[in-house]
Amino acid sequence: MAFLLMFVTLLHLITLAMLFIATMEKSWWVWDSTSNSDLWYKCTYDNATEAWLCTSSKETEWLQAVQALMVLAVVFSSISFLVFLGQLFTMSKGGLFYITGLCQIFAGLTAFAATLIYTLHHSDILGRAPDSNLGHFGYCFILAWVCVPLLLCSGVMYVHLRKRE
Repeated sequence: MAFLLMFVTLLHLITLAMLFIATMEKSWWVWDSTSNSDLWYKCTYDNATEAWLCTSSKETEWLQAVQALMVLAVVFSSISFLVFLGQLFTMSKGGLFYITGLCQIFAGLTAFAATLIYTLHHSDILGRAPDSNLGHFGYCFILAWVCVPLLLCSGVMYVHLRKRE
């Protein structure tokens, strides 16, 4: 039982870190090695100054929905972890971690909705520029997709996890 508890806790922390990185890093769409876009900025690498030059992304309804859902997923997962710690020390023996599991499942569902919206509407989000289809999805987008089943699985595991002494 202690092994399962450590595994679920470690899985939760890993998915929380991955979700945070996917939300904040700048690689949801990559055109080439010197130009990419994320949920917040469109960046190009300037060889002269050897620095990334970033401008705010064009605000569209789809981008705002993805931003809000990804932030909501991070918030739900963070709340889930804090509730888990509270339940771990205050819950009576034999209790189930329902609230923790539901928060984690909601985090998975919001991350799923955000990545699905970005998948289906990336051309609208990036703008109707002719080069919007020349690139490919970046590692943060893939990381967000990887988080979805991990968040849902950890949420289901929390729902079935009982507190023992």
